Amino acid sequence: VQLQASGGGLVQAGGSLRLACTASDGTFRRSTVAWFRQGIGNERAFVAGSGWNRGDTFYAESVRGRFTISRDDAKSTGYLEMNSLKPEDTAVYYCSADASVIISSIRYEASYEYWGQGTLVTVSS
Repeated sequence: VQLQASGGGLVQAGGSLRLACTASDGTFRRSTVAWFRQGIGNERAFVAGSGWNRGDTFYAESVRGRFTISRDDAKSTGYLEMNSLKPEDTAVYYCSADASVIISSIRYEASYEYWGQGTLVTVSS
């Protein structure tokens, strides 16, 4: 499956952005979907994830209450709504999706085989 991420850009602190991740086929509806990010000098880190079975959602503590992950399986698209953005949210954001990922592994980068190309989010102070 191929993933296409979009929606990044430049925003002022306190602003909002919505990222989208569109999959090339219908396996998306049975896939765990997650967003990771990588800032300059940092390793790629988990941001948010969504299970396909019960719709469970998971968040990194740093974004809880500000970011919301959602999905539209009919469109094979996942979203990351980002509000109250901070300069420390600046990073390249990657979406991932994999039907083999179980909930207990949702936060681990190595769990995912399929990745989008990354979209840059820059938050100015």
